Amino acid sequence: MCGQMPEPTKTRLTLANIAVMLPIELLVHAAVVGTHLPYVAKVMVLTMTATILVIWVAEPSAARMLRGWLHAPALRHRKRLVAAPALWRARTVLKDRPGSLQKLTQALAGLDTNILSIHVHPVAGGVLDEFVLSAPGDVREAELLRALRAGGGADPHVWPTTALAMADGQTGALSLAARIAASPEELPLAVAELLRARIVTGTGAGSADVAPPAGPGGTVLRIPTAWHGPITFSRPGEPFTPAESARAHRLAELAEIVAHRPAAH
Repeated sequence: MCGQMPEPTKTRLTLANIAVMLPIELLVHAAVVGTHLPYVAKVMVLTMTATILVIWVAEPSAARMLRGWLHAPALRHRKRLVAAPALWRARTVLKDRPGSLQKLTQALAGLDTNILSIHVHPVAGGVLDEFVLSAPGDVREAELLRALRAGGGADPHVWPTTALAMADGQTGALSLAARIAASPEELPLAVAELLRARIVTGTGAGSADVAPPAGPGGTVLRIPTAWHGPITFSRPGEPFTPAESARAHRLAELAEIVAHRPAAH
């Protein structure tokens, strides 16, 4: 991530240093041993020379000359990471007729891309299909968009995602419903979490800031509540579907029921 290779293993580093130092050590010893210096002077000269050569010559040379071998394990791991499948979320509008999904699947298969999950939302003019895709690591966003268009998809969008996209959506919605049942004031945060959207401030009861209504494909969703005032959510670049709008409204209804329920003795 920082552009630097990780530290090589001690074994590989030792072998690399020996391979670079051994010729230098032999030449230095051959030159010094043949002189008529005292024994102590020879030892000092060899020690100083070997130390300087190791610091200034051997280690940098080993790092440059044997870089591929020193970092071979890390390089192999990097290649595996690059080639590992990546997860994407995708949305596109298809015509509501037989064979539409098959054509789209064949277009994605051309990129060795697998559909892991699919949710279908009826919209005007067809159906909005939402996918979780597993694609090879070298497949880019532009290639997925071209494949979706080639498969008959209209207005396609793709976003990188993680394995959390495979979590059971029904279980998540039930967990948020339980959270609202315990604390109705958690409604805005729960809906924002459910829709992966942000809360637009300044749109509560009595505010002059009026958000535009969200039709099919809209990126702004407004939920009216009698006790909290209208709550507006925004998700730029990722339009809300009718099903998501329905889920958010049901959570708002639950919060309103709980908020007006008489407290138990």
